[in-house]
Amino acid sequence: MAISLTQSAAERIRSFLDRDGGVGLRLGVKKTGCSGWAYTVELADEILADDVVFEQEAVKVVVTSGSLAFLDGSVIDFVAEGLGSSFQFNNPNVTDECGCGESFTIG
Repeated sequence: MAISLTQSAAERIRSFLDRDGGVGLRLGVKKTGCSGWAYTVELADEILADDVVFEQEAVKVVVTSGSLAFLDGSVIDFVAEGLGSSFQFNNPNVTDECGCGESFTIG
């Protein structure tokens, strides 16, 4: 099982960690939205016993073991377009997304 970061995502996460502190980026999923699931993204203050940690480009990605099956194989990118910027997930487990792009289905 693995989650990976593009260089752009790793650089952006490092800038957040340098500014705000923390041990890494915490990723997860929660039930919500019109398609069932949404990503959760926040800085991790600590690594808990049931967390799985991936490290790439000197950045730790922390995932709770319960979310790992939903995120396995994902590539996280950071994209700046015009005046906006965001993290984007390329998740091979997603079978459908809602029209607004805020939630997804895993089949």
